[in-house]
Amino acid sequence: MKLTVLGSAGAEFPDFRPPSFMIDDSLLLDAGTISSVLSEEEQWKISDIFITHSHLDHIRSIPALADNIIIKSMQGHTVRIYSIEPVISAMKNHMFNNVIWPDFTKIPSPDSPVLSFETIEPLKDYSINGYTLRCVEVDHTVPAVGYIVSGKGKRLAYSGDTGPTELFWKHASGADALIVEVSFPDSMTDMALLTKHLTCSLLKTELAKIEQMPERIFVTHPKPQYYDLIKAEIDTIGNRSIELLHDGAIFSI
Repeated sequence: MKLTVLGSAGAEFPDFRPPSFMIDDSLLLDAGTISSVLSEEEQWKISDIFITHSHLDHIRSIPALADNIIIKSMQGHTVRIYSIEPVISAMKNHMFNNVIWPDFTKIPSPDSPVLSFETIEPLKDYSINGYTLRCVEVDHTVPAVGYIVSGKGKRLAYSGDTGPTELFWKHASGADALIVEVSFPDSMTDMALLTKHLTCSLLKTELAKIEQMPERIFVTHPKPQYYDLIKAEIDTIGNRSIELLHDGAIFSI
């Protein structure tokens, strides 16, 4: 399983891009960053995008992608966007509504659109491009899920945005790799809890809920202003398997 970090920040600054993780060049987990880092040919390879929740930093590159690959769709290529019903409804009603952006589920034609929206249900398995994906609800300020991706003898767990949660950790147990958020330093725990995110201390508590610790733990979604501080606080956890991600990193899982 090849994992490419297109973006992994909790906000946008120079050299910090919103979250998007590419698996084997064609499948994405979240879509905060696509078109600003991938060539036209690389964008054409994208076939499936799994969205954790409807906040802008996790979906904002889909409109640009749709615009960039319209020629490819005329050759029969449609990018499928998957998530739970509230997330799909939010994107349809508030983004691809012919006001904020064209409805690319009908362009260039309803029979051969650039995008299709696919509603999935929590705890059900879906087979995509040789992988099995399962979404698990997490606790955020809007309806949100994390994903378990299994295939090629490996398993990746991605929390998306979440505050303290429970069920997701049961499904993440024993994963080969975990991508989990830490948005704020410990000094901003009140803000983290208010906005349903994690700090390093909160992460330590959450990891204790996992029966079998993943082999590798990648931290995503730090606010860029606090990147160095969060990195230093991660080091105090004392777990060498925990690594703070940076944009552009490529891993073999």
